[in-house]
Amino acid sequence: MRKAVQVSPTDKMITVLIYVLFSLFACVCVYPFYSIIINTISANDISARGDVVFYPRNIHFQNYLDVFKIPGLGNAALISLGRTVIGTLLTVGASAFLGFMFSQEDMWGRRFWYRFTVITMFFNAGIIPWYLTMRSLHLTNNFLAYILPTIVAPFFIILVKTFVESTPKELQQAASIDGAGTMMIFFRIILPISKPILATVAIFTAVDQWNSFQDTLLLVTDSKLYTLQFILYNYINQASSLSTMVNLQNAGSTAIASLATEQTTTSIRMTVTIIVVAPILLIYPIFQRFFVKGIMIGAVKG
Repeated sequence: MRKAVQVSPTDKMITVLIYVLFSLFACVCVYPFYSIIINTISANDISARGDVVFYPRNIHFQNYLDVFKIPGLGNAALISLGRTVIGTLLTVGASAFLGFMFSQEDMWGRRFWYRFTVITMFFNAGIIPWYLTMRSLHLTNNFLAYILPTIVAPFFIILVKTFVESTPKELQQAASIDGAGTMMIFFRIILPISKPILATVAIFTAVDQWNSFQDTLLLVTDSKLYTLQFILYNYINQASSLSTMVNLQNAGSTAIASLATEQTTTSIRMTVTIIVVAPILLIYPIFQRFFVKGIMIGAVKG
């Protein structure tokens, strides 16, 4: 029979204090997002005055219906979704393969190519040379501008390489003895056991792709290629005119806007923010069980 562990009053107080402090910290982190949500579903006139603090008032969901009437929002969502899905798949695939190859001692010029890849993390030519390079490659007003520059990510390659090196070498040696080639070892051995680190890379890449807007700002003038984040950037700057436009559309329909549902600068900004941020939050529950394990294992060696 196991002996009960005696906990001193001091230890109990410290434990309670830690829980309280971390609970307060969690509330501080969550409250801004919660505040935006309750403001989007509260009466717009009350929200515009800043009177919605802890709970929604005069709940309605007209803001979300009205915001989807803004031109270009649906197409921007498809562009953001496309770059996130395609960019994440290609980056994860390239990171997995290069990380695996850089861990193979018989790879030709392994040290040179690995150092050549890693050194790009520390040197950056700047925005103007980057823009000139992208223009010379005909990647302005081109959907591939969202995908190609991010495929090879040195940081993710290092994570995967470190993970592969931490796995038992006997697995690869046994497969090699059985006649498996490099590609078969990669697909049959390495990929199945690399799910934690690949999920970690997928989370980082997806969040970065979804949140990016600077490449759109610098490279794209065609509105058909605008991303959701770039639309949000423009809408925040033009929220006042957009609220007027939406109100005019409502006034011409059967649903005449009241003071509670009439769009304001605040309602436009906060509703579009939720629409842009909410989808990427769904990724974390899917990959959460892999995330901590992957990032910890990938950081054991360097």
